[in-house]
Amino acid sequence: MSPGARASRPHRRMAPTVERAGRPRSQGGWRGLVVPAGVLIAAELAARAAGLQSDSLARPSEIAAVGIAALIDGTMLHATGQTLVAAFAGLAIGTSLGLAFGILLGLFRTASRLAEFSVEAFRPIPSVALIPIVLLIFGFGYRMEIAIVAFATFWPILILTRAAIAGIEPRLLEVSRALGFGLGRRVAKIVLPAALPRLFVAFRLAVGIALIVAVTVEITGNTLGLGYALMDAQQSLRPALMFALLLWVGLVGWGLNAVLLWAQARLFGPAAAVEATP
Repeated sequence: MSPGARASRPHRRMAPTVERAGRPRSQGGWRGLVVPAGVLIAAELAARAAGLQSDSLARPSEIAAVGIAALIDGTMLHATGQTLVAAFAGLAIGTSLGLAFGILLGLFRTASRLAEFSVEAFRPIPSVALIPIVLLIFGFGYRMEIAIVAFATFWPILILTRAAIAGIEPRLLEVSRALGFGLGRRVAKIVLPAALPRLFVAFRLAVGIALIVAVTVEITGNTLGLGYALMDAQQSLRPALMFALLLWVGLVGWGLNAVLLWAQARLFGPAAAVEATP
């Protein structure tokens, strides 16, 4: 057997492996729908068999019909817009501040040590615990919700930005100092490009937190958005609408995460899978 034939043999073996590895990925998303679909079918059959008439439960078919009607008449989309406006505004503020302070603490160890107690003391405070205080300052409305979302998203961005910068190769920072880069150029030319994949993962985490906190604030203390619509449906004894809104919140969160995963894969390629691994 010639050396050329031996060299070509690994290539023939690798091609089927790549093809087989790609098939489960394309089918995995559809397989994930089997369990929820089975649960919905079982719930529908059980509700019909029991002749369900309840002020707290509803059949999946009723939930779907009411949810579609709420989408068509625009009430659900209007509430979704209110929630997303508050969530993204708070996310923008929290991300900007968290990124700035995270870079500062990541680059300067003295600042990180001085801020350690404050970070660890304030970070565990539940964001919803601020509702009474923020209500006194801003009252009901967008400003109250935005402030609480900003507080909730500030901490994960701060912590993960500091960790991302700590993971940068020290030689890169030494080279930037040797080249005489100031703080601004060092951050723009070295720090952000090197840490960007991890920072994007932090942003993905913060987006989920922003949506959760926004809906929670609306349930407990605001008269806007999907959370308030959930409470209104519960208090008016409309379980089908309540469950439809709950499922819609989950779909909105899933959609946002799917878009960010797609963007992450397009922007960072193979590095995205490594950085996203828990």
